[in-house]
Amino acid sequence: MESYIGVPRDLTKVKSKVAFNLTKRQLVCFSLAAMIGVPVYFFLKKGSGNTGAAAMGMMSVMMPLFFFAMYERNGEPLEVMLFHFIEWEFLRPKIRIYRTDNDYALLEKLAEAEKEAEHIVRKYKKITFGVKKGIPNSYEYRSGRQKKTSQDHEKSDSE
Repeated sequence: MESYIGVPRDLTKVKSKVAFNLTKRQLVCFSLAAMIGVPVYFFLKKGSGNTGAAAMGMMSVMMPLFFFAMYERNGEPLEVMLFHFIEWEFLRPKIRIYRTDNDYALLEKLAEAEKEAEHIVRKYKKITFGVKKGIPNSYEYRSGRQKKTSQDHEKSDSE
């Protein structure tokens, strides 16, 4: 008599069982379902007196938690799938615009800005500082002051 033990080929799908051949996730969800469902059953039974209606109410409250415990698709539990669906449906934009980062255009824009700044600086220097000798610049002309030259400094030091 031969006995065979089935070994799964994909070991990533094997999950460790904690108790009653259930995973921790399943135990937590089932216990939450029991903690919520049993009081709902007694509350509905006391209120209506009908045990069938109370049992249906209890099942309707407990089934979502059972579904969270058992459902898994492509290795993802239900809450992860719901999060992806909500993100895809409501949080992200419907139409995604294709945009590229054109680094060359950015460099061209930067070079153009530098050229314009250099032109402005040259123009400013030409107006205020770039005067020929003997011709006063606009500041000196307006204020009536004359700029002292190095010869004037030597004369004042010798006196």
